[in-house]
Amino acid sequence: MHDLVIRGGTIVDGTGSTGYAGDLAIDGGRIAQVGGKAGPGRREVSAAGLLVTPGWVDVHTHYDGQATWDGELAPSSWHGATTIMFGNCGVGFAPVRREHHDGLIQLMEGVEDIPGIALAEGLKWDWESFPQYLDALSRLPRVIDVAAQMPHHALRVYVMGERGIARERATADDIAAMSRLTEEALRAGAFGFTTSRTESHRTPTGEAVPARHAAPDELLGIGEALGRVGRGAFGMVSDFEDEAAEFRWLSQLARSSGRPVWFLLTDRAYDPERWRRLMAGVREARGQGAQVAAQVAARPVGVIVGFLGSLNPFTPRPSYAALAQLPPAERIRRLNQASVREAILREEPSAQLLDIMTPLQRAITTRWDRIYTLGDPPEYEPDQERSIAALAARGNRPPAAVAYDCMLEDDGRRMLFFPITNYVTGDHEPIRQMLSDPATIVGLSDGGAHCGMICDASSPTYLLTHWARDRQRGPRLPLEWLVKRQTGDNARYFGFNDRGVLAPGKKADFNLIDFAGLRLHAPQIVYDLPAGGRRLVQRVDGYEMTAVSGRPIFERGQATGAMPGKLVRAGGRG
Repeated sequence: MHDLVIRGGTIVDGTGSTGYAGDLAIDGGRIAQVGGKAGPGRREVSAAGLLVTPGWVDVHTHYDGQATWDGELAPSSWHGATTIMFGNCGVGFAPVRREHHDGLIQLMEGVEDIPGIALAEGLKWDWESFPQYLDALSRLPRVIDVAAQMPHHALRVYVMGERGIARERATADDIAAMSRLTEEALRAGAFGFTTSRTESHRTPTGEAVPARHAAPDELLGIGEALGRVGRGAFGMVSDFEDEAAEFRWLSQLARSSGRPVWFLLTDRAYDPERWRRLMAGVREARGQGAQVAAQVAARPVGVIVGFLGSLNPFTPRPSYAALAQLPPAERIRRLNQASVREAILREEPSAQLLDIMTPLQRAITTRWDRIYTLGDPPEYEPDQERSIAALAARGNRPPAAVAYDCMLEDDGRRMLFFPITNYVTGDHEPIRQMLSDPATIVGLSDGGAHCGMICDASSPTYLLTHWARDRQRGPRLPLEWLVKRQTGDNARYFGFNDRGVLAPGKKADFNLIDFAGLRLHAPQIVYDLPAGGRRLVQRVDGYEMTAVSGRPIFERGQATGAMPGKLVRAGGRG
């Protein structure tokens, strides 16, 4: 008698093999049988007409704070993720001294757009070292498994204090201390180390992040810790200002440590060939024996703009700025008034307000040809006919008026979409090529981050709906291969050795999916973070069941109340 038997589904096992009909049997939280006809179960579930897949392994999230108080970790858990990893982009909350609590909150708020008020309310700070942070994570009941990486910015500030914040060059003693603490974190269960070397990552006051200009000797010294322990990956986001120099040190780090090194890769509007050059650099490094890979996204990284979000085209107009801090319902009521609408549309953006905006934020106020209606279900590969500029031309109306009226629909909840990266060509062809490259890994969902502007925690679902089923503007990709990319491949790359494929003895994390009925809903604003903090979430239909360690956590979109999730420590089972 098995604990649970899933009967007659189409098994897509995470290896890339063609799907096949059969049963899935589970005993004691582990897979007992895959395929064929299983014996009886204490509970049996019909999966006729459904896909049976491993749970998604989402390796790029930012739930570093939320995971210390929230056991559900939505929306990632709604979208079939059964293992998530945070500590990405060099930001996190350990190690930390008491005097730097507020600084790390501000850093996370500036880099990842997570409300500082929510972090200040939610974080208990019952840790100082990274091992103590892992212990704190292990104490909270949760629905899915979590894993963490050592963040460079927090580490640098912990070791160097104000010198680290001021981005001074690390001394030999500083580097030795950072390497020792990274080794300590890895031995306690961290899955790697991450850093950030990009101008786009700044504090709320506009300061560069602590490790922005860290020298190669600092990075190589920290990388030695991965080699000493013999596990963990080294990850980064970088502007690659000197591409040859960046590849020299990261290739050297990969070879000397014997560990995988990855970086985030998207196309850039200002340099359409950049991603191809960087992929050529990856292939050259791999040819020389360095385990280098690029982590890529399933869709454009774009800002969701609306009257209830963090940003919209009217943000720098004085009459709108006067309303921005009103409670949401009152703000929408005022925006519906003809006199208010007329005043906002008549105004030019304030030079003072524009001065404190980034180039991207300023572009959102003028580039009507790059702002698209999003819709429900949302369209992330829009053609030019969905742009505000095209809608305005067809209706012989000013683009600003069209955008204003669109965002007021559905009581002010309607969203527009401004792709930032991965949309240079106006379609998804570069994304398809990046996803198809064997030297890439799939990630960049950013679950838990960019709470008022981006909602990409649904990316694992989108990988199936768009790329295997719905895409109309170019070739699609094979379903079994897409499942493998975000299960078996990610698990193997980062060392989650007990999961990622459906095979006897593996951890029984799985999804039952109504593939024909799998549907994303439009993002929506909710106010459910501590202190009433705002965030975007995205609902989904079609996950008939998600299970962790053989225990269903969601059935037909409803939480079961089961809390089988735990902290996963590298080097041991979850």
